[in-house]
Amino acid sequence: MSQRVGLRQGASENAQVVSELFGELTERGLDFTLPRLYLLDGSRALRSAVIRHAGDTAFIQRCQEHKIRNVCEHLSEADRPTVRYRMRAAYGNPVAADARNLLYQLHDDLAKDNPSAADSLAEGMEETLTLQELGIRGKLRQCFSTTNAIESSFSLVGRVCTQVKRWRGSDHRLRWVASALVYAESRWNRIHGYRQIPFLVNALDNAYQLRMREQRAIMKQQLTAA
Repeated sequence: MSQRVGLRQGASENAQVVSELFGELTERGLDFTLPRLYLLDGSRALRSAVIRHAGDTAFIQRCQEHKIRNVCEHLSEADRPTVRYRMRAAYGNPVAADARNLLYQLHDDLAKDNPSAADSLAEGMEETLTLQELGIRGKLRQCFSTTNAIESSFSLVGRVCTQVKRWRGSDHRLRWVASALVYAESRWNRIHGYRQIPFLVNALDNAYQLRMREQRAIMKQQLTAA
């Protein structure tokens, strides 16, 4: 398994556990100063740790499927298919501005009858459109717009670990989870749209340079005003 893969045991996803994991990865050679895409499920602890370690080099893509499910949880069974269809239609649009407009229209419609669903849609909405903003299209965008691949591996780990009838030793769980992940790795398929990865890397570099220029311009304006 890659030296960039880490494993840390915790009772839940919290910022301390995730920060310790990232610290360990840093010691093993992961460079957080490079612009990277971070695919997250909406966990505040994960996002907080990513921002703490990567800062301005972090480009976060929120899982679109999680966002759809979170919004639909606020709706009645009768309303869910329509909202699910509209959200998927928006996320299927390759142009960020068009996708954003479709989501804003849905937000305004939801706000009339279900403010909770509208608030859920608005929360972190921009980060669900990161790949569109970067100009990534086709199969690579579809692959990296959800955490399905990650969850598939975790599901396999869960099935393997349920076969253990007796846990022994303080590190027995970690050893079994690590072994299950190695087994899951052997079943991984090639990333769909992998030929676009150089384009993604270049898009991240360009977006980072633009972000830095904008921040320098803001600082210059503030100093001038002072």
